[in-house]
Amino acid sequence: MADRNQLDLFGAPTPETRPQPPAGQASRGKPPLGPVAPTPEQLAQARELPPLVRLGTSSWSFPGWEGVVYDRAATEHELSKAGLLAYAQHPLLRTVGIDRTFYAPVPARVLAEYAAQVPDSFRFLVKAHDEVCTLRFGDHPRLGIRRGQDSPHFLDPAYTIDQIVLPFMEGLGEKGGPLLFQFPPQDALKSLGPDRFAARLHDFLRQLPKGPLYAVELRNRELLGPQLAAALRDVNASLCYAAWSQLPPVDQQARRVPLEPMPALVIRWQLPRGATYEAQRAEWAPFRHLQEEDLETRSAIAQLMKTALAKGKATYVIVNNKAEGCAPESVFKLIEKYLSIR
Repeated sequence: MADRNQLDLFGAPTPETRPQPPAGQASRGKPPLGPVAPTPEQLAQARELPPLVRLGTSSWSFPGWEGVVYDRAATEHELSKAGLLAYAQHPLLRTVGIDRTFYAPVPARVLAEYAAQVPDSFRFLVKAHDEVCTLRFGDHPRLGIRRGQDSPHFLDPAYTIDQIVLPFMEGLGEKGGPLLFQFPPQDALKSLGPDRFAARLHDFLRQLPKGPLYAVELRNRELLGPQLAAALRDVNASLCYAAWSQLPPVDQQARRVPLEPMPALVIRWQLPRGATYEAQRAEWAPFRHLQEEDLETRSAIAQLMKTALAKGKATYVIVNNKAEGCAPESVFKLIEKYLSIR
């Protein structure tokens, strides 16, 4: 059965559980931004969806979601300030990714402001700062003076605890879901090889505080194997299976690094095979509806979700707009598929 507070947001939530708008938010002549009322079918699905299963999108700030998530037109800036409160009221959107933390650490007070806007059962997937996950930076223009440089904080536990883990725990509390270490594709990591990388990752993770659900996402396919599986198993961390353009399909990833010993199932559905973020954005923005349905990936993710629930594991699935054209619609279709095979 879905969490009572999430469903009650479309009825009459009690004051002590009502999520709060961001401090200082004003209407400025516009009606308050709200969620699109869920359909009867979606409400029925929310009641059937197990509490351990949480699906959501990689952000909430997309104006193209008017009529899909939001009840009126809003700018990206307005959504960045007020969208989360409305997003989290949809009974099928039970988690969301916070990507801004990948580019710079975010203080606990900001994360606490996010946490105050969502129901008790809601969870956030938070990315760790890229300096922890990058051995040597590439040539992307956004990197500025870091381009081509070694990271000063690659797998640095002291920096990670101070700048990432403690703010995550303090700011989000029980609403913290996976704390994700996303390792971009790197020739430098490839040169380490599976054994050395797994050993360094293991040493890093074992020094972090107990409590958070740590997840690791890799974009170097050659590092997905028994060495990584053993390292994650020993520190009770999860691999984030990534449906990403240059990786094997998620079901193949699960054969290389099995789900069985992991504390939770974590999946991010990012891109079709062979695609790029830039090309998908140019073709599909503003992401109002599904463009190209990926039935194979949808089915594979639903099967992994079914396996995880059978083993009593919490499940987190984050979907990007560039996966099929509209992340919330992909979530709704994925839930429909999952419930059809339970």
